[in-house]
Amino acid sequence: MPTIAIVGSGLIGRAWATVFCSHGWRTALYDPVPGVAEAAKAHIAKNLKELADLDLVKDAKGSAKNLVACTTLAEALKGCAFVQENGPETVEAKIAIHGEIDALAPPSAIVVSSTSFLFSSLWAKDLKHRSRVLVAHPVNPPHLVPIVELCPAPWTDPKLVEKARAIYEKVGQVAVTVKKEIDGFVLNRLQAVLMAEAFDLVGSGVVSPEDLDKTIRDGLGLRWSFMGPFETIELNAPGGIPDYNRRYGPSLTRLTGRKVFTPQNEAAIMAEWPGEQSPERIARLSKWRDGRLAALKAHKRGAKKKPA
Repeated sequence: MPTIAIVGSGLIGRAWATVFCSHGWRTALYDPVPGVAEAAKAHIAKNLKELADLDLVKDAKGSAKNLVACTTLAEALKGCAFVQENGPETVEAKIAIHGEIDALAPPSAIVVSSTSFLFSSLWAKDLKHRSRVLVAHPVNPPHLVPIVELCPAPWTDPKLVEKARAIYEKVGQVAVTVKKEIDGFVLNRLQAVLMAEAFDLVGSGVVSPEDLDKTIRDGLGLRWSFMGPFETIELNAPGGIPDYNRRYGPSLTRLTGRKVFTPQNEAAIMAEWPGEQSPERIARLSKWRDGRLAALKAHKRGAKKKPA
């Protein structure tokens, strides 16, 4: 059984521990505050029970047996194959904890950091084993929201990025690779643009905050729960993404003020986009989308109402 060291046993650390121990990893918990790692075991057991009740974890009690609370960092790192660091989100804190991890973790261990905005190049540049360090940005809580953004520094070994991606996928996460360091990575940049527009629309008197939430919850969000934006627009024009860009690109440019709906960007998208942009394929996928939306509508109708 491989060992993962969870460094920092707060909210994010407990969620990551839930992910790994439920997939058979020996999970060594460490926190610099005495007693926190031991207390985390009860929280994680509760997470496992809730997931098991939904048939998302096979054996909650068996998974909880994979947890080990450690009193020292050296103990947690001993023999580990993977380190998931979840410390404070400051460069100074990252430099301090990663200096210790670099000295104590096995040289073969992959070292990742849970951070929303910091680049590993800000704290890892002077580490002896800096080529094994990268960011793994989760969405809170990662045991329920599976996306994880992997962002390497310029000197991170690409083979280790792919190995980390494979590990996350084996424990049920949806890993994406951010090819270069960029402020906010991908998820936060998308979220920031949407939230900025939401604040502006409400603040300028266009719509109420409740009605704006309905627009996402009962509109865009329904498709976005199982399709991304490119998958969505592919089905909104008979000829797929290039056809959509030709039809709506000029209007979107006027609406956003951004000259990004260009032939060059379209070519970059299509160079990596799977699937033929044919009317037959679009019709087949549209039928699939409609079936998913109908099932989602039925699910929402039977779901419990949000408490006041």
